[in-house]
Amino acid sequence: MKASEDMNDDRYRQLKLADHRYVWHPFTQMRTWLADDPIIIERGEGNYLIDVRGNRYLDGVASLWCNVHGHRKRQLDQALRAQIDRIAHSTLLGLANCPSIELAGRLIEVAPAGLSRVFYSDSGAEAVEVALRMAAQYWYLAGQPRRKLFLTLTESYHGDTLGSVSLGYSERFHRHISSLLFPTLKVDPPHIYRYFKGVSADRADELALRSARESIDRHRDELAALVIEPLMQGAAGMWAHSVEFLRAICEAARAAGALVIFDEVATGFGRTGKFFASEHADISPDLLCLGKGITGGYLPLAATLSTEEIFDAFLGEPQDFRAFYYGHTYTGNPLAAAVAIANLQVFEEEHVIERIQPLIEHLRAGLVERFERHPHVADIRQWGMMAGIELVEDRSRRLPYSCSKMVGARAARAARRAGVLIRPLGDVIVFMPPLSITDSEINLLLDAALNGINEVTGR
Repeated sequence: MKASEDMNDDRYRQLKLADHRYVWHPFTQMRTWLADDPIIIERGEGNYLIDVRGNRYLDGVASLWCNVHGHRKRQLDQALRAQIDRIAHSTLLGLANCPSIELAGRLIEVAPAGLSRVFYSDSGAEAVEVALRMAAQYWYLAGQPRRKLFLTLTESYHGDTLGSVSLGYSERFHRHISSLLFPTLKVDPPHIYRYFKGVSADRADELALRSARESIDRHRDELAALVIEPLMQGAAGMWAHSVEFLRAICEAARAAGALVIFDEVATGFGRTGKFFASEHADISPDLLCLGKGITGGYLPLAATLSTEEIFDAFLGEPQDFRAFYYGHTYTGNPLAAAVAIANLQVFEEEHVIERIQPLIEHLRAGLVERFERHPHVADIRQWGMMAGIELVEDRSRRLPYSCSKMVGARAARAARRAGVLIRPLGDVIVFMPPLSITDSEINLLLDAALNGINEVTGR
């Protein structure tokens, strides 16, 4: 046993040295990272990640919000193995492949009514980028080239390509590249904690919509599309809004002649308690962006779904140059598409949406029980299996912690000792587990977070 532990420690040291020497991690201050001992994941089992030393951790953020049915799901493993015996990749430029065709049909079957075409890409940011370019070119081809302004919610996040960053610009993160971005129209969501303090949820909706309608009306002739994360602004810090607000802002945008683009990269595939968040509001967007959970968290794949009306605008003779000149090497990759097909089959065969309803209620009750009266929790926000709690230094005065204290990160680090991995957004503790999580694992997740918060806040 001692020899095995020594071998594991030696391997860990070698991997740590190599990681610190060669790897540049995303969204990470590398000076801090290089001074730390990283967790190095080797494998997964169900809802758990296992590091090179054999330690097990509950995957509390679904491997960055993409894992759906747990790790090493039998049906997804089998689909991947079967496809690799056929072909790993062939291009969609000038060719077609079997899995991408089958998946497109399956996506249209489960998508909101009116969507009929599937354009593949590699990540959620690229799915949004595709939607932006489709919308801009659509209006140009439709004889309305002035329509090139996109409307988004304040602090929305739509990815990290330049187009998607233009939509979700953050002064803290993006000021270094602001000169490369295009202007967008921002309106505040009905976020009571941030923007509409001391009013009811209905009143916040009313005030936010009044402002949004005024902005839309001022720019109605140049508005290309509303781009919105329906019901939950994920990376903003789990900012929720109501079904009524979503319906009303979409109606206002369409009344001005604009398209509606739903970014369901994070909210799709069961996260809000329905297959797509749009189903809560019974809205069919003109363009729908998908990613993350599309392959169950197995492989990079994304898709932008469009209406036939938008698709038809791009049709013409070669000399007309109306085609959509965009694509990637791995667009419609057969391995990813095959796993995505299996993912949809699991949803259907295991009745996943129905199965998670009591889990959603268990999560809601657990959040209230542990955090509603906590002196350092200012706000609890949830839609389905997406939730966040906002930490503050003084709840009564709504006084936030200084970012230099890294309270959220320290609380998450403390939770590791209980065998739980969570990744905060600043001082918002995020809960985004696989949909395969159990009641007891939800308790473990919430208890580890609570203990971590208590430890770093000195409660």
